[in-house]
Amino acid sequence: MTEFTTGTPEPATARTTVELPRMPAAGALYRRALVGALPGTGGRRAPQPPAVRLSVADVPVDLDHLADYDRVCGFRLADRLPATYPHVMGFPLALRLMTAPEFPVPLTGVVHVANRITVHRPIRTDETLEFTAYAENLRPHDRGRQLDVVLVGSVGGVEVWRGVSTYLSRERRGGGDRRDRGERPAAPAASASWRVTPRVGTDYARVSGDHNPIHTSRLGARLFGFPRPIAHGMWSKARCLAALANRLPDAFTVEVAFKLPVPLPGTVAFSATPADSGWEFALHDARSARPHLAGSVG
Repeated sequence: MTEFTTGTPEPATARTTVELPRMPAAGALYRRALVGALPGTGGRRAPQPPAVRLSVADVPVDLDHLADYDRVCGFRLADRLPATYPHVMGFPLALRLMTAPEFPVPLTGVVHVANRITVHRPIRTDETLEFTAYAENLRPHDRGRQLDVVLVGSVGGVEVWRGVSTYLSRERRGGGDRRDRGERPAAPAASASWRVTPRVGTDYARVSGDHNPIHTSRLGARLFGFPRPIAHGMWSKARCLAALANRLPDAFTVEVAFKLPVPLPGTVAFSATPADSGWEFALHDARSARPHLAGSVG
């Protein structure tokens, strides 16, 4: 793949922008990550995220793909993008960043623990986007280390969308902030319940390009300590936003913390309550009330 840099690193962040001619192929990147996880094949990991910002320009919206995504996640067809769809459009760019041999944590085994999306204005389906991706804020956690992968979508040189995904690399070392291990609060009253079938894992993998086997394969899930496949966290977030779609403003920030995985199959309870700045929402196990996701819109 041909690449070229724009030249001098940005003074404020010391990141060099690397422009790619097209979106990377996600399948090849996953194969690279799996090969790199084999003993003796991984390179030397850098102590900090790479000082690089990857960029791809002129990314159009594939209307057929968008319609498929809407169906899988529960959105209605519209002339503007769901808030979570740019995450899918730009995901291969973030994946390219995270599968670099020197990336400070290996992709295999990382856990997506939180996600924040800011929509500055509605994005029309006929607009063409530029995406940039970079990583920052590597920090200790009591179960290892975590960092943020930032994906930015722009139209005409103006930022219209920003997503920040926080990933945890589970390691024996730690020393950072610990989770609150106090008593678990009672689950809020559910406003809807959804049956989540194994097809959610495979269908979302197909429309998102995220083919992590913990979502699609019983064997793959067991290799990473799960008794059966689990739903993608970003599917859960998208499904919640689809339930709130008619009550969202044109510009907003939605953030979620991913709690316990949603096993496939399973039944989840969705709840949403008005808050001072917007909405608070959650997903819980319909039987045990174990929390899967907690989020807010403001």
